[in-house]
Amino acid sequence: MAMDAKIGRFFDAVGSFFSGGENIPWCDRDVIAGCEREVAEAATEEHEKQSIMRLSWALVHSRNQDDVLRGIGMLQASLLGATTSPLQAREKLYLLAVGHYRNGDYPRSRQFVDQCLEIQPDCRQTLALKKIVEDKIAKDGVIGIGIATTAIGVLIGIAAAVARKN
Repeated sequence: MAMDAKIGRFFDAVGSFFSGGENIPWCDRDVIAGCEREVAEAATEEHEKQSIMRLSWALVHSRNQDDVLRGIGMLQASLLGATTSPLQAREKLYLLAVGHYRNGDYPRSRQFVDQCLEIQPDCRQTLALKKIVEDKIAKDGVIGIGIATTAIGVLIGIAAAVARKN
């Protein structure tokens, strides 16, 4: 598939997310490689910062766990480094929320979502992610309750069988 077609599919997924779709877009290896080249070829410090931000975005949207972890690390380092505007901080916090969501750390993801909403309470992108994260936390909670209930039932069954033998 041509690079243009892959980039087109990628931006379609992003558009779907912003229009209310429940899927966070994925980013493939070709886009990440292009972002890495852009960082390496950046002519000015400002262009390099922008390129690193795009690379971080691509990494946390990757299907590859190592890419996601790398993106989280880059974003955390950039938050600790230079001072950023509230808009830049919100964007970095949002991407950290996406990265932690992709890693399955939903409570940490929700913390970053809440920090984003402190900066910009009406951000549709962040509000959509918050719903996705909270739905996932609720679903996992229901599954956990089901597993715990099943385990208790098994233990009661074993205890009853042992009691009958005696």
